[in-house]
Amino acid sequence: EVHLVTEEDLALIYGVGNSENVVIGRLANADGIPVRIDLEKLVTRHCAVLGSTGSGKSTTVASLLRSIAIGHSDVSQGQFPSARILLLDIHGEYGRALRNVSRVFRVAPSENELPLHVPYWALDTTALLMFLLGRIDDKPLTQIMDRILSSKTQFARDRSIDGVNVESMTAETPIPYSLKQLWYDLIEPEVRTWEDQNKTQRAVLENGDAETLRAPKYKPAGAGSSAPFLNQVGVLGIRRQLDQMRSRLLDRNYDFLLHPGSWEPELDGTTEKDLHDLLATWLGDERPITILDLSGIPSTVLVQLIGSILGIIYEALFWAREKTEGGINRPILIVMEEAHRYLSENADGPARLMVQRVVKEGRKFGVGAMIISQRPSEVDDTILSQCGTFIALRLSNSRDRNRVQAALPDSLAGIVDTLPVLRTGEAIVTGEAAKLPIRCRITLATEENRPNSEDPQVATNWKMPRIQEGY
Repeated sequence: EVHLVTEEDLALIYGVGNSENVVIGRLANADGIPVRIDLEKLVTRHCAVLGSTGSGKSTTVASLLRSIAIGHSDVSQGQFPSARILLLDIHGEYGRALRNVSRVFRVAPSENELPLHVPYWALDTTALLMFLLGRIDDKPLTQIMDRILSSKTQFARDRSIDGVNVESMTAETPIPYSLKQLWYDLIEPEVRTWEDQNKTQRAVLENGDAETLRAPKYKPAGAGSSAPFLNQVGVLGIRRQLDQMRSRLLDRNYDFLLHPGSWEPELDGTTEKDLHDLLATWLGDERPITILDLSGIPSTVLVQLIGSILGIIYEALFWAREKTEGGINRPILIVMEEAHRYLSENADGPARLMVQRVVKEGRKFGVGAMIISQRPSEVDDTILSQCGTFIALRLSNSRDRNRVQAALPDSLAGIVDTLPVLRTGEAIVTGEAAKLPIRCRITLATEENRPNSEDPQVATNWKMPRIQEGY
């Protein structure tokens, strides 16, 4: 026998909610039935939000995060007061949509936003030097790393730092050191000349200054065996690379990284604030969502920066896992927008490796990942296969649909056929966070709480009379 399914039947099938569920929308064919997902499974088993451009992806993510932060009804305090969500916003879309439940960090902050600082001394040192110096041979690179380690070790010896064992430190240990002083110590031997052959008297014309990145001036070396004499001690032959490093340090585009405000070291390495202050501002605010707006970041350093941010947070929550602020007692959901840009299989950088580590090991330490992409076919297989829940919006590209199909159980393969015909804001939710595969209409936020990603009104705007324009 075949029966029409009533709303009462659907209510029985999809069940009633409990305190661990979050309402994200309504059934596509029954508006009276709320769609609930298991928050615990959504975070710990990771999830992916996939959809072509214009399918409502950004609005879906904003609505989903808002539902977690303040519940289904728009109230000031949600059912999860200790929720902790970190959103890496590549295009600066979400600050407006989530402004009353988030704290926004931006390179060029506007009203009610905070400046984004990422201290370079907490980053992967080898990658940082490659960014500053460009291509460099292994021998000088090793000597520079040794110099950085020596600087960090001296800093730790001069000050007793909790949790730091000087004997087990490496160049990667997040201890402050001055890039300005490093540049000066490297450039000085490169330009130095001597008045005498015994090299006891420097042929200096003008002393330099590390703080203002002014190199010292020496008398030019004489021809043949005449004075002044070239320096042979401590020379690495990297004059061109050091000129590039100075240029980077003077480039205002990179101030958020190379001159990170209160986290910028003095020439002796001392800083006004340390790493725990940075983590407290990113992860310890009363608002449940932290948005790191990376829209003003130069593309040359974006992928490296994302990997470094993820590294700082994952390491911190891993080592603090038994403490009140650690990942086990207060789990975190890391939301990664435009994931295909830095998580493709061809991406050569720390971001992909770090996210692979998060999706493989994060469950045990309270670190969950939400991968957002309009091109799932370009996202690394390892990362996508570890996502336990899929929220798939309209996907028109066959390669993208095949990638989603490959990640689903065989019994659900037929669902993929509906992806090209989904309406904007309509999604197929399947996986561990959903009791059954669900086709639902995501609950939209009010107009003022939507991301800055709406389609422009082409016909309406083109019908308007021309107005004064100021190019």
